Amino acid sequence: MARGPIEGRIMVVAFEGWTDAGDAASGAVRRLIDACALEPFDEIEPDEFVDFAMHRPVVRTLEDGTRALQWPSTIAYAPTRPSARKALAADAGLDVSSGNEGELFALVGAEPSRNWTAYAAEFLEIVRGCEIESIVFVGAMLADVPHTRPISTSITSDSRELQSRLGVLQSEYEGPTGIMTVLSLAAQEAGIHTASLWASVPHYVHNAPAPKAVIALVDRLSEMVDVTIPLGDLVEQSGEWERGIDELTERDDDMRAYIGKLEEQRDAVESPEASGEAIAHEFERFLRDESSRPSQDPKGDEPDDAPPAPPV
Repeated sequence: MARGPIEGRIMVVAFEGWTDAGDAASGAVRRLIDACALEPFDEIEPDEFVDFAMHRPVVRTLEDGTRALQWPSTIAYAPTRPSARKALAADAGLDVSSGNEGELFALVGAEPSRNWTAYAAEFLEIVRGCEIESIVFVGAMLADVPHTRPISTSITSDSRELQSRLGVLQSEYEGPTGIMTVLSLAAQEAGIHTASLWASVPHYVHNAPAPKAVIALVDRLSEMVDVTIPLGDLVEQSGEWERGIDELTERDDDMRAYIGKLEEQRDAVESPEASGEAIAHEFERFLRDESSRPSQDPKGDEPDDAPPAPPV
């Protein structure tokens, strides 16, 4: 099979929370939703699945002055204009152009904290209803990487067809895992191809959105699903993000030295293959570190999904 983007009906999935360092994964998928003019058509209600102490509802003031709650649901999006071609960034001369136009769906929302088996069943019901053939899971993890270098991304797949088409390998990771692996394996068992796209985000800036990581994910996602996603103001935001970190670290000798070591390590990686292997190993360390952290739930029923803290 010739290598190229994924074909057929595709759903792109991201969750806010543990797998969304720097809001990069959800940010990339929301860019896709906006670019392709996808609109919500279904949702997974949060009550049975979400810990509201971790994903709190948000109160907003509506146009008529009333206050309303916005609950952290999982929203599924579908195409509404399958043949349309709309200039989404006229000032930059960019149009949405896709060989998969009209075949792209998306799902994004709060990462479920409990009842994953039941959640997977509801997820698959939505996927089957859309006749989805392939799912791309998008994630971002905190890693020992410098903010001054390009953001590393990695793609893996358990589907031999997608491995061949995308030119990627199956993940060799074994150990504690998250909801996206649960959903991926459930989809595979249902005969749906899956692939995972991950970006590494500097862990020492874990409290701030990372537009540079959003750009990296958007670029790779565009290649995978054959759609051009306008970056809009992301490039400017990325420059401001990097300059802001530079200003903070300039006043901290220890942090500046630490980042210098990360830069040396990154520069020693000379090939794309080595970069992919490095991020895969970093992902394994990330998951193992998370599994070793003590639970904050007094009953011990809920895992601690908080990302690791930066070095002191």
